[in-house]
Order: sequence, then structure tokens, then C-alpha cells
Amino acid sequence: MNRILVAGAGPVGLTAALALARRGLPVTVLETGDDLAAESRASTFHPPTLEMLDDLGVAAELHERGLISPTFAYRDRRAGLVAMLDLGLLTGDTRYPYRVQCEQSKLTPILRDHLLRFPDCGIEYGWPVADVVERAAGTVTAIAADGRALDGEWLIGADGAHSAVRRALGVDFAGITYPERFLVASVHDELTDWMDGLAAVNYVYDPVEWCVLLRTPDHWRVLLPTPDGTPDEVEYARLGSRLLGVHDPGREWRIAHASMYRVHQRVAATFRLGRVLLAGDAAHVNNPLGGLGMNSGIHDAVAYASALASGSDLLISEAAESRRRIALEYVQSVSHQNYERMRNADPIARDAHLAGLRDMAADPVKARAALLKSSMIASLRPVAA
Repeated sequence: MNRILVAGAGPVGLTAALALARRGLPVTVLETGDDLAAESRASTFHPPTLEMLDDLGVAAELHERGLISPTFAYRDRRAGLVAMLDLGLLTGDTRYPYRVQCEQSKLTPILRDHLLRFPDCGIEYGWPVADVVERAAGTVTAIAADGRALDGEWLIGADGAHSAVRRALGVDFAGITYPERFLVASVHDELTDWMDGLAAVNYVYDPVEWCVLLRTPDHWRVLLPTPDGTPDEVEYARLGSRLLGVHDPGREWRIAHASMYRVHQRVAATFRLGRVLLAGDAAHVNNPLGGLGMNSGIHDAVAYASALASGSDLLISEAAESRRRIALEYVQSVSHQNYERMRNADPIARDAHLAGLRDMAADPVKARAALLKSSMIASLRPVAA
């Protein structure tokens, strides 16, 4: 038996499944829902992720559905544009020197369509994994809530932050929960008509009301920190006035929809237990500032597929250990640093940081070093100076 089971048909699970299928391994994806999720929380694809998706044969279709974003900007609520960074400085480091802005819900159908072209690969919907049992002779069994069971040689748990696979294994998921909730509003308005110097992604600094303004193919999105302890309906009711604080066009913003969620920084105690590997949000969650979460999960998936295809137990363990190290030392560190800097209330430290951003953007050497880090290239491979 060499069938691989994948729990979760999100971008991470389907990337893992397709990467395995392209290496000749039979795969069954077990998805709790009756279809692919329509949720579109993640929307930024970084250069190395685009390279991986290109290697899987799906990058061209993602480009057709997304927006190429060659720059991103740092802004201040009062001072406006602080610094604009051009990913074109990475032309010598990647074949995709830009980001692609596209909702994750536009990627998953592409991945599914490619996966189903492979014989002996498929998706089982309405199959919530409730338990995991490792058998003798190199077999792991996924057990559904209704008692159904399916055997595989390996199981990749990519079933999200509330992973049933991780819980079934009893793997600790230590970390923190941020005091704020994050409120995301999608709007029909064209923000470039209102604000000069907007990129497709803009990080807006403010000690009280920092925010992120980002473009997707369908909408502009505004991410706002929202205090803990207030009823959701109160926060939704005052969303309109908060958007007017971002910019007042002399009328109400045209809100398409809004959602609110809690944000955590957590990493599983291990990414491998026996014949089970944890990937994506099942293994690590972080705040969305920098767009690292989905991308790092896709990187998990590709690393695991390569290791599993090798048949080497050592390489599989090394892949899991490497991905956990990157989650701790890079993803968690960078995303939390982004959060702290955007909300810094110390005027001296704040002014010094903004001055540093201006200086960095004006110096191609410093800008490239910063871009190698923010693009996630530096987390994956050594880069020449």
C-alpha cells in the first residue's frame, strides 16, 4: 500500500495532494464539507509560492484569475505614503519578482481540477476525520465521525487551525491569542480614486487605528483591529464610521461584506507523529500581517510531498523538523514583529522605524535584503548578497 491520505481540501491539502499525484502516488483527500470552501481569507501569493505552483502546472491559471502586484507600500494614517517597495529588485532571485493577489477560493478549484486528472486520486466530501489510529505494518487509519475508516501509508493533516487530526494525536498547540479581533471589510469602492500612492497591498501604521488596505480581483479589503470584549453587532454597526476615518469621500463606503475573527500565534509541538504529518494551519497559525500563513502552508505541502516520494523516513522527519523550525524562527517572528511595529505607540521608536523604512526603500541593497525576507525567499534557501 502506498496511498497517502490528506485531511482537508483547502489550498494546503490540495497542494499536497497534487504534488504527490504528480510524483505518481495515489492520494485520497478527506474533506469535511460537501464542497470546497468558499471562504477567501488569504489572498496574497509570494514569489516562491508562485514558483512552486508553477512547478505543479497551475500558476498560469492562478495568474488568469489574480492581479499581479509588483509593489507594496508602507503608509502612515497621518503622513500618507512612507515607502514603496518594488519586488522587481528580486528579478535575479526568482522568476516571479512580484506578488499575485487572488483569493484562496480561486486557487482550490484549480488544484482540484488538476488532481482529478490523475488516476487513483480523488476527494471524499462529507468525510470529517474524527480520529487517527496507527496500525502495524506501516498503516495509518483515518476514522470519520460516523465510524467509517480508510487506511493509508501516510496521513497529512491539513484540516485547519481546529485540526481534528492534531487533536486526535494529542499534539500540543502552544502560543498566544491576540487581544484584538481582526475585522475585515470588503468594499465596492475604488480606493485609488481617493488616495495617492496606493499599491495593491498597503500596511498603514497608527498607534490606535492601524490597518491594512489590499486589493483582490473582486474588491478592496480593509483590515482593522477591533477591541476585545464588545459585542460583534456593535463593531459591525460602527464599521462605517471607522472606514470614514480611513478616508472620508463625503459619503458612506459601499460595504460588500464584512467578517470578524480572532487571531492566534501557535505552533504544534511536533509536525510529525508516527505516520502523520501536520501542515498549514493544523501545524502553525499566525496573524495575517505579511501574508505568510497560507504561503508557508503551501511550502509545507510541497516539502512533504518531496520527502514522501523519496521513501526515506529520515528525509520525511527532516522535512517536518525543517518546516517547524521555519514556522518558529521565521513565520512567527516576522508576523509578530509586523504587528508590533504597526501599532507602536512610542513616538520616538515609531518615528525611527518610519525613517528606517524611508532609508531602506531609497537604498536598493537594503531594499533587496528586506524583500528577500518579506517575500519568504530567505526562509527557503540561501541567497547571495
